[in-house]
Amino acid sequence: MKTSDLLILVLLYINASTEWPTHTVCKEDNLEVYYKSCDPQQDFAFSIDRCSDIATHTFNIRGAIVLRHNIKELYAKVDLIINGKTVLSYSEALCEPGHSKLIFCGKKKGEHLYYEGPVTLGIKEIPQGDYIISAKLTNEDHVTVACADFTVKNYLDYY
Repeated sequence: MKTSDLLILVLLYINASTEWPTHTVCKEDNLEVYYKSCDPQQDFAFSIDRCSDIATHTFNIRGAIVLRHNIKELYAKVDLIINGKTVLSYSEALCEPGHSKLIFCGKKKGEHLYYEGPVTLGIKEIPQGDYIISAKLTNEDHVTVACADFTVKNYLDYY
């Protein structure tokens, strides 16, 4: 198959599909994590080295996206959803004028955003069971920069 044929197939898939595929972040004996972009116009790449690293509470991630919008200001909203109900919400300003927590604050539309490095969870244990973590990043115009629903299936025994 030629590169041009593959490009046509990808474009047809994008136009014909109504949602992005579910991606596997990791899958080990007692822990599985999947994600799906909830932005109808854009998917993104995300990975971690091993599921078992999540239980250490500091683990390395990799994420990449091509920006469709400027991010002079960036806001995160994360919801924990169990049985279809939001049981916990968290929001934080990540980029604001004069106060930026991330190195990619100020990036422009069309630029590639790539992060590889450590993430530390502020919790002692990953909750057991099946649940969804919905994460959405919006800019100063309240436009979605990135959006994903992470499905977690955790049966790790911490005791």
